[in-house]
Amino acid sequence: MNNKSPNRRGAGRNEKSFKKSFQNESNKKSSPSKFNKDLKDKKKFNTSPSFLRKKNAKPIEKKEGIRLNKYIANSGICSRREADLFIQNGVVKVNGKIITEFGYQVMPGDEVFFDGRYIRPEKNVYVLLNKPKSYISTTKDEKARKTVMDLVANASPYRLYPVGRLDRQTTGVLLLTNDGDLTKKLTHPSHEVKKIYHVTLNKKVSVSDFDQLLEGIRFEEGIAKVDKVSYIEGSPKNEVGVEIHIGWNRIVRRMFEKLGYEVEKLDRVMFAGLTKKNLKRGYWRILTELEINNLKML
Repeated sequence: MNNKSPNRRGAGRNEKSFKKSFQNESNKKSSPSKFNKDLKDKKKFNTSPSFLRKKNAKPIEKKEGIRLNKYIANSGICSRREADLFIQNGVVKVNGKIITEFGYQVMPGDEVFFDGRYIRPEKNVYVLLNKPKSYISTTKDEKARKTVMDLVANASPYRLYPVGRLDRQTTGVLLLTNDGDLTKKLTHPSHEVKKIYHVTLNKKVSVSDFDQLLEGIRFEEGIAKVDKVSYIEGSPKNEVGVEIHIGWNRIVRRMFEKLGYEVEKLDRVMFAGLTKKNLKRGYWRILTELEINNLKML
């Protein structure tokens, strides 16, 4: 696939590019002039030191195996934890022999059967979607509403899953993949993955409410606060940029609603360093190797 020519399924529409700079207002504490441009900074890798080996020393044998539970999970059958239960119950065979050993290593050339069916790991696929309105961020919907899977149906022969969710009316950056380890990493609170939103409200946002967003607002889950917030340069004062790492359900909408605002538009313009630059609404593309490596380095 040519990454420079995004594929598309479903109707999309042109969108105005998000203005990256934010205007500094009089209250310096609550409205910084611009978000830093660290998205463009490339991570530098240190070369690994070489190790000396004594003459005639035996070469170190590399273990090329993969744990059986991971092998099953990578085949799209179930999670690793569930795989352990199936292994314990004798559902899995390797080379015709039932394996019940935890930690068993599957080696290259081994044949693995799950409940009588031959399985093999899937290739990891990473898809970036510029989500439009009216699509649900789930793999299926019991009410038969449109889901993001309808838009990326041709992106991969493997089953993909959204990394986190955007509510039905929220637009913007959404990552889909079959890499369970990366999904867990990007959605776990401890990694504090950064997200930036362009929020359009029904009225001008006051500087005092900027302070409140930065100090935190109490909800049932705890206290939610934004990392940065500011007006968007060149736009009306009812449009603001918000940087946040909390992944609670609909948290950006809920914070503004608690302060008495109505969110008219909510667009995620950045997630974990990924942006929707040159990607029209409703279109998708495969991530580059550099983007994948950067995600794994977070």
